[in-house]
Amino acid sequence: MTTPSFIPGLELSRRFYVEAVRPLLDEAVPGMAHSAALLGGGSEVLGFDSARSADHEWGPRLQLFLDPQDGARHGAAIMKLLSARLPKTFHGYPTHFADTAEAGIKVMQAADGPVHHRVDITDPATWFTAQLGFDPGRYITALDWLATPTQRLAEVTAGAVFHDGLGHLTSARAHLAWYPHDLWLHLLACQWQRVSREEAFVGRCGEVGDELGSAVVAARLVRDLMRLCLLMDRRYPPYSKWLGSAFSGVPQAAVLTPVLTAALAATDWHTREHHLAHAYETVATAHNRLGLTDPVDPTTRPYHSRPFQVLHAERFTAALTARITDPAVRALPLTGTVDQFIDSTDLLSHPARTRAVTRAAACIPEP
Repeated sequence: MTTPSFIPGLELSRRFYVEAVRPLLDEAVPGMAHSAALLGGGSEVLGFDSARSADHEWGPRLQLFLDPQDGARHGAAIMKLLSARLPKTFHGYPTHFADTAEAGIKVMQAADGPVHHRVDITDPATWFTAQLGFDPGRYITALDWLATPTQRLAEVTAGAVFHDGLGHLTSARAHLAWYPHDLWLHLLACQWQRVSREEAFVGRCGEVGDELGSAVVAARLVRDLMRLCLLMDRRYPPYSKWLGSAFSGVPQAAVLTPVLTAALAATDWHTREHHLAHAYETVATAHNRLGLTDPVDPTTRPYHSRPFQVLHAERFTAALTARITDPAVRALPLTGTVDQFIDSTDLLSHPARTRAVTRAAACIPEP
């Protein structure tokens, strides 16, 4: 099969809905209210896909949202109709998805008979609850926000809605667009706190001859600064594969990228610390430009009596915490969202687990 010209996945799926799925749906159940979108997992949802992405879980696909009653009444028939009558290929890409040896992973594959398509039929409340652990059509609690990895929030607020006849997708995505103000201040404070806990270790490891340990700490701090810049720019930080791609879009990226790259490439702790100090001051200055707190001195200084150059990032944590007016948010421990204190993919990909561990970490009582 000739490899078709690459079409970004969001555009491919939009065309698939308009040209192939919508006409069949209108024929099957004329006038039935529905919504259609491409949200959730997938590099194309975040706009980071390339021709490489077509090797798995990518292709002409979308979610079709129905009212629960319509889904129960018509869902199976619509699935069967689409399987029988969707074109075998769309703009050169197969519409049939086959299972692979890896459980749950599907790939496009040519098919002669009915296609196993990726038009997922569901309803908004069920889909959002499966993705996030809660329905944003209802009141969103502090636990809902804190227990949801930023990757998941990015996945449901990015992507594209092709049609919203039910009216639920647009409102849900608006509710999830960004954190409530006081919670945003809290999460920024938590991210600065992460920096404060390790910024002196780059020098301390190096002082005892542990350049490898110093480099590992520096890499952790680089990651924390990148995530901090995304939070400051009101963007949900994605997981590691796309963190650098997302970071390239923040205002500080042009200045910080060569500095952070130099910190990672350094072979001695003095050079490493020098570049990180420059990065700290750049991010601290950007914090002051936001006007969220009283100005905080953005210059680095020695770590108490030790010869290590640090920002003392906890000063920014204190300044942000002082501006929080909601008593419930002020009472939260400085752990933040689940992916600010846990880095396990196997936990972060399961909403029930993230909610359980966040409830414990944030000292949120059972309802």
